[in-house]
Amino acid sequence: MDYKKITDEVSEKILSYSQDTSGWRVIKVSKNVTVSSKPSKEYAGNIYRGEGIIKEVPSKIIPFMYLPEYRNKWDKALQSYKLLERIDQDTGIYHSVTHSYGMGLISSRDFVDLLHVKPYPGDILTTNSVSVEYSSCPPSPSCVRGYNNPCGYVCSPLPENPEHSKLVVFIQPELGGMLPGSVVETALPTTLINLITETRAGLKGLKDHN
Repeated sequence: MDYKKITDEVSEKILSYSQDTSGWRVIKVSKNVTVSSKPSKEYAGNIYRGEGIIKEVPSKIIPFMYLPEYRNKWDKALQSYKLLERIDQDTGIYHSVTHSYGMGLISSRDFVDLLHVKPYPGDILTTNSVSVEYSSCPPSPSCVRGYNNPCGYVCSPLPENPEHSKLVVFIQPELGGMLPGSVVETALPTTLINLITETRAGLKGLKDHN
Protein backbone atom coordinates (compact mmCIF):
# COMPACT_ATOMS: atom_id res chain seq x y z
CA MET A 1 0.00 0.00 0.00
CA ASP A 2 1.40 3.40 -0.99
CA TYR A 3 0.98 5.22 2.32
CA LYS A 4 2.73 8.36 1.11
CA LYS A 5 0.34 8.71 -1.84
CA ILE A 6 -2.68 8.18 0.45
CA THR A 7 -1.50 10.70 3.06
CA ASP A 8 -0.73 13.28 0.37
CA GLU A 9 -4.25 12.92 -1.06
CA VAL A 10 -5.91 13.07 2.36
CA SER A 11 -3.83 16.10 3.40
CA GLU A 12 -4.95 17.90 0.23
CA LYS A 13 -8.57 17.16 1.09
CA ILE A 14 -8.30 18.35 4.71
CA LEU A 15 -6.63 21.56 3.52
CA SER A 16 -9.43 22.08 0.99
CA TYR A 17 -12.10 21.51 3.66
CA SER A 18 -10.45 24.12 5.87
CA GLN A 19 -10.44 26.64 3.03
CA ASP A 20 -14.00 25.90 1.93
CA THR A 21 -16.35 28.58 3.28
CA SER A 22 -19.50 27.87 1.24
CA GLY A 23 -22.49 25.69 1.96
CA TRP A 24 -21.86 24.96 5.66
CA ARG A 25 -24.97 24.98 7.86
CA VAL A 26 -24.61 25.52 11.61
CA ILE A 27 -26.45 22.65 13.30
CA LYS A 28 -25.36 22.86 16.95
CA VAL A 29 -23.63 25.34 19.26
CA SER A 30 -22.71 24.23 22.77
CA LYS A 31 -19.90 24.81 25.30
CA ASN A 32 -18.23 27.35 22.98
CA VAL A 33 -18.04 24.81 20.15
CA THR A 34 -19.81 25.38 16.83
CA VAL A 35 -20.74 22.39 14.67
CA SER A 36 -21.64 22.79 10.99
CA SER A 37 -22.36 20.27 8.27
CA LYS A 38 -22.79 19.97 4.51
CA PRO A 39 -23.24 17.05 2.11
CA SER A 40 -20.05 15.02 1.75
CA LYS A 41 -18.39 14.37 -1.60
CA GLU A 42 -16.96 11.11 -0.25
CA TYR A 43 -20.10 9.17 0.70
CA ALA A 44 -23.88 9.52 0.89
CA GLY A 45 -23.88 11.29 4.28
CA ASN A 46 -22.58 14.62 5.61
CA ILE A 47 -19.20 16.03 6.49
CA TYR A 48 -19.22 17.63 9.95
CA ARG A 49 -17.02 20.51 11.11
CA GLY A 50 -16.46 21.35 14.78
CA GLU A 51 -14.74 24.62 15.74
CA GLY A 52 -13.53 25.94 19.07
CA ILE A 53 -10.82 28.00 20.77
CA ILE A 54 -8.27 26.27 23.01
CA LYS A 55 -5.90 28.00 25.44
CA GLU A 56 -2.71 26.41 24.12
CA VAL A 57 -0.43 26.46 21.06
CA PRO A 58 -0.88 24.03 18.12
CA SER A 59 2.43 22.24 18.79
CA LYS A 60 1.06 21.18 22.20
CA ILE A 61 -2.58 20.56 21.16
CA ILE A 62 -2.07 18.24 18.19
CA PRO A 63 0.25 15.68 19.88
CA PHE A 64 -2.11 15.68 22.88
CA MET A 65 -5.01 14.80 20.57
CA TYR A 66 -3.52 11.94 18.58
CA LEU A 67 -0.74 10.27 20.61
CA PRO A 68 -2.05 7.23 22.55
CA GLU A 69 -0.15 8.07 25.75
CA TYR A 70 -2.26 11.24 26.01
CA ARG A 71 -5.49 10.40 24.23
CA ASN A 72 -6.22 7.27 26.25
CA LYS A 73 -6.28 9.45 29.38
CA TRP A 74 -8.73 12.14 28.25
CA ASP A 75 -10.98 10.87 25.44
CA LYS A 76 -14.04 9.43 27.20
CA ALA A 77 -15.53 8.24 23.89
CA LEU A 78 -12.79 5.63 23.40
CA GLN A 79 -12.43 2.22 25.04
CA SER A 80 -8.96 1.87 23.57
CA TYR A 81 -6.63 3.61 21.14
CA LYS A 82 -3.25 2.29 20.06
CA LEU A 83 -0.52 2.58 17.45
CA LEU A 84 -0.41 -0.53 15.26
CA GLU A 85 2.52 0.50 13.06
CA ARG A 86 4.78 3.53 12.77
CA ILE A 87 5.39 4.36 9.11
CA ASP A 88 7.68 7.34 9.71
CA GLN A 89 8.14 10.14 12.24
CA ASP A 90 4.86 11.82 11.22
CA THR A 91 2.79 8.86 10.04
CA GLY A 92 1.26 5.81 11.69
CA ILE A 93 -1.60 3.34 11.62
CA TYR A 94 -3.88 3.55 14.65
CA HIS A 95 -6.67 1.35 15.96
CA SER A 96 -9.47 2.95 17.98
CA VAL A 97 -12.43 1.29 19.70
CA THR A 98 -15.35 3.46 20.81
CA HIS A 99 -17.71 2.95 23.71
CA SER A 100 -21.35 2.37 22.83
CA TYR A 101 -23.34 5.59 22.56
CA GLY A 102 -26.77 6.76 23.70
CA MET A 103 -27.44 3.96 26.18
CA GLY A 104 -26.54 1.36 23.60
CA LEU A 105 -28.38 3.00 20.69
CA ILE A 106 -25.09 2.91 18.76
CA SER A 107 -23.03 -0.13 19.71
CA SER A 108 -19.24 -0.09 19.98
CA ARG A 109 -17.36 0.70 16.75
CA ASP A 110 -13.75 0.26 15.78
CA PHE A 111 -11.62 2.02 13.16
CA VAL A 112 -8.20 1.35 11.63
CA ASP A 113 -6.82 4.66 10.39
CA LEU A 114 -3.72 5.89 8.64
CA LEU A 115 -2.82 9.22 10.31
CA HIS A 116 -0.29 11.77 9.07
CA VAL A 117 0.74 14.96 10.88
CA LYS A 118 1.52 17.85 8.56
CA PRO A 119 2.66 21.40 9.41
CA TYR A 120 1.91 24.49 7.31
CA PRO A 121 3.47 27.97 7.41
CA GLY A 122 2.30 30.18 10.28
CA ASP A 123 2.66 27.48 12.97
CA ILE A 124 -0.43 25.65 11.66
CA LEU A 125 -0.43 21.95 12.51
CA THR A 126 -2.81 19.35 11.08
CA THR A 127 -3.66 15.66 11.36
CA ASN A 128 -4.90 13.93 8.23
CA SER A 129 -6.55 10.51 8.53
CA VAL A 130 -8.44 7.92 6.52
CA SER A 131 -9.43 4.33 7.22
CA VAL A 132 -7.29 1.60 5.65
CA GLU A 133 -7.33 -2.19 5.35
CA TYR A 134 -4.76 -3.69 7.72
CA SER A 135 -4.38 -7.45 7.68
CA SER A 136 -3.10 -7.86 11.24
CA CYS A 137 -6.16 -6.05 12.65
CA PRO A 138 -9.21 -7.68 11.04
CA PRO A 139 -12.77 -6.81 12.14
CA SER A 140 -13.75 -8.32 15.49
CA PRO A 141 -17.13 -9.81 16.47
CA SER A 142 -17.17 -7.62 19.60
CA CYS A 143 -17.75 -4.39 17.65
CA VAL A 144 -18.82 -3.04 14.26
CA ARG A 145 -16.00 -1.97 11.94
CA GLY A 146 -16.53 1.63 10.84
CA TYR A 147 -14.87 3.54 8.03
CA ASN A 148 -13.47 7.06 8.35
CA ASN A 149 -13.58 9.03 5.14
CA PRO A 150 -10.87 11.74 5.10
CA CYS A 151 -10.94 13.43 8.50
CA GLY A 152 -8.58 15.51 10.58
CA TYR A 153 -7.71 18.39 12.87
CA VAL A 154 -6.54 21.82 11.71
CA CYS A 155 -5.01 23.86 14.52
CA SER A 156 -3.82 27.44 14.02
CA PRO A 157 -2.66 30.16 16.44
CA LEU A 158 -5.05 33.07 16.93
CA PRO A 159 -3.41 36.16 15.38
CA GLU A 160 -4.73 38.40 18.16
CA ASN A 161 -3.67 35.98 20.90
CA PRO A 162 -0.94 33.51 19.78
CA GLU A 163 -1.08 31.62 23.10
CA HIS A 164 -4.58 30.48 22.08
CA SER A 165 -5.44 28.38 19.04
CA LYS A 166 -8.43 27.80 16.81
CA LEU A 167 -9.10 24.08 16.49
CA VAL A 168 -11.21 22.86 13.57
CA VAL A 169 -12.14 19.17 13.38
CA PHE A 170 -13.56 17.50 10.27
CA ILE A 171 -15.25 14.08 10.43
CA GLN A 172 -17.31 12.05 7.94
CA PRO A 173 -17.47 8.51 9.29
CA GLU A 174 -19.48 5.61 7.94
CA LEU A 175 -20.53 3.88 11.15
CA GLY A 176 -21.68 0.63 9.56
CA GLY A 177 -24.54 -1.48 10.89
CA MET A 178 -28.19 -0.63 10.34
CA LEU A 179 -28.37 2.83 11.90
CA PRO A 180 -31.15 5.30 11.06
CA GLY A 181 -29.76 8.54 9.60
CA SER A 182 -31.47 10.55 12.34
CA VAL A 183 -29.46 8.72 15.02
CA VAL A 184 -26.16 9.42 13.22
CA GLU A 185 -27.10 13.08 12.69
CA THR A 186 -27.69 13.47 16.42
CA ALA A 187 -24.64 11.53 17.56
CA LEU A 188 -21.90 13.06 15.40
CA PRO A 189 -22.34 16.73 16.39
CA THR A 190 -22.34 15.66 20.05
CA THR A 191 -19.19 13.63 19.43
CA LEU A 192 -17.43 16.72 18.03
CA ILE A 193 -18.50 18.93 20.94
CA ASN A 194 -17.30 16.32 23.44
CA LEU A 195 -13.99 15.87 21.61
CA ILE A 196 -13.15 19.58 21.74
CA THR A 197 -14.37 20.15 25.32
CA GLU A 198 -12.50 17.05 26.57
CA THR A 199 -9.34 18.23 24.78
CA ARG A 200 -9.66 21.56 26.60
CA ALA A 201 -10.22 19.90 29.97
CA GLY A 202 -7.41 17.37 29.42
CA LEU A 203 -4.89 20.05 28.47
CA LYS A 204 -5.88 22.15 31.47
CA GLY A 205 -5.47 19.10 33.71
CA LEU A 206 -2.05 18.44 32.24
CA LYS A 207 -0.99 22.06 32.83
CA ASP A 208 -2.33 22.02 36.41
CA HIS A 209 -0.55 18.72 37.07
CA ASN A 210 2.75 20.12 35.80
